[in-house]
Amino acid sequence: MNPAELFRQETDTVQLAPGDILFREGDKRDKMYVVLEGEMDVRLGDYVVETAGTGALIGEMALIDASPRAANAVAKTACRLVPIDERRFHFLIQQHPHFATHVMKELAARLRNMNAAAMR
Repeated sequence: MNPAELFRQETDTVQLAPGDILFREGDKRDKMYVVLEGEMDVRLGDYVVETAGTGALIGEMALIDASPRAANAVAKTACRLVPIDERRFHFLIQQHPHFATHVMKELAARLRNMNAAAMR
């Protein structure tokens, strides 16, 4: 499943230029984002944890718990993203169960990647 397909016709988007910051570590969490175009770097300090491209989810933990942002999200290229607040998130998981499964798979993959990096 590519979440970008769900939002192909979306007009309420966030546009970022290369180097623009979507959010910073410690910021309040209130939205997640789906990357429609471009690439975003997810950073812990100066270390790039992930480069997220079209269809990727950014900041999905915002809608899982109320802790502050754990990383920085910076546009690597020009980007267009769809913001998803909690209300819309719950609607999506009810109307598109595969979306919920996709979110869980993304979280599991990130956890596995972090575990593998910690073992090196």
